Amino acid sequence: MIVFLKLLTTAFIWGGTFIAGRIIANHMGPFSAAFLRFVVASSILLLITRNVEGRFPPVKRNQLVAIILLGLTGIFFYNVCFFYGLQRIPAGRAALIIATNPVFISLFSVFFFKDKITPVKTIGILFSTTGAIIVISKGELLTLFSHHLGWGEVFIFGCVLSWTAFSLIGKTLITKLSPLISITYASVAGMLSLLIPAITEGMITHIPSYTGMDWFCVVYLGLFGTAVGFVWYYEGIKKVGPITASQFINFVPVSAVLLAFFLLDEPITISLLVGAGFIVSGVFLMNAAGTPFRRYFSASIHKNQ
Repeated sequence: MIVFLKLLTTAFIWGGTFIAGRIIANHMGPFSAAFLRFVVASSILLLITRNVEGRFPPVKRNQLVAIILLGLTGIFFYNVCFFYGLQRIPAGRAALIIATNPVFISLFSVFFFKDKITPVKTIGILFSTTGAIIVISKGELLTLFSHHLGWGEVFIFGCVLSWTAFSLIGKTLITKLSPLISITYASVAGMLSLLIPAITEGMITHIPSYTGMDWFCVVYLGLFGTAVGFVWYYEGIKKVGPITASQFINFVPVSAVLLAFFLLDEPITISLLVGAGFIVSGVFLMNAAGTPFRRYFSASIHKNQ
C-alpha cells in the first residue's frame, strides 16, 4: 500500500515539473536548465546517500556502464528534450504525450525481460493509451493522421523513448544496487554530461539574469521532481515491476493539466476531461491486483474466451 501511495505522489510531483519547466523554458537554455536541475538533485542525493548508506558503495565495471547509460537516457536526453519541447507546446499537452510511456515500457519489458501482460493489464494499457490519444488530438482522432506533428511534440516524444530506456536499464541495475544508489550515481553522471553543453550555451554569463521564480522552479525540479520522485519511482520498479510502476505515470498528465489550468491559465476542454477519465480507468485496471473486482474481471475474460 505504501509503495502505491509513493508512486501516486510521485506522479503528482512530476505533474508539477511540467509547470516549472514551462515557466523557465523561455528564460534558460535547455542544457543550462537541465544542468542546474541536476546540480540541485545530485547535491541532495549525495547527502541522503551519505546519511543512509554511511558511505558511497563502489560499483563494478558492468554497473558503471549501466549508470552512465542511465545518466545519458533519463537525465541528459530526457531533460534536453523536455526543455526544448516545453519551449514549443503547452505544459498540459506535453504531459499528456508522456502518458504513452507505459505502452512502450510494457512492450519492451515483454520483449527484453519476458514479463507477462494479463488480459486485464492489456485492457488497462488500451484505456490509458486511448485517453492520451483523445487529449493529444483534442478529441479529433483523424487529425493525428491528417496533420504533421510539430517539433514540440517530437521533442516530448523523445522524452518518452528516453524514459523507456531509463526504466528498463534501471531494472537490470537495481538488482545489484539500491534504488537510492542507482539514481544518485545516475544523477551525477547525467549532471557531468550536461556541464560542457551548458557552458557552451552561455549559462555562466546568463546566471545573473535568472529571476527568483526561475531559481524556485530549478529547486523544485531538483528536489522534488528528481531527488524525491526518482527514488520513489525506482522503489516502485523494484517492488512491483516496471509495467505496474509505469502505469502511475498516467496520473502525471492529469495533475499537469489541472495545475496548468490554475497556474498557467491553460484551458480544460471536454476532450481533456474524457481523456483523463480513460487514463484513470486504465490505471485502476492495471493496479487493482488482488482485489475482488480484478479476480472477477479476469475470470470473466477467461470464461468467455
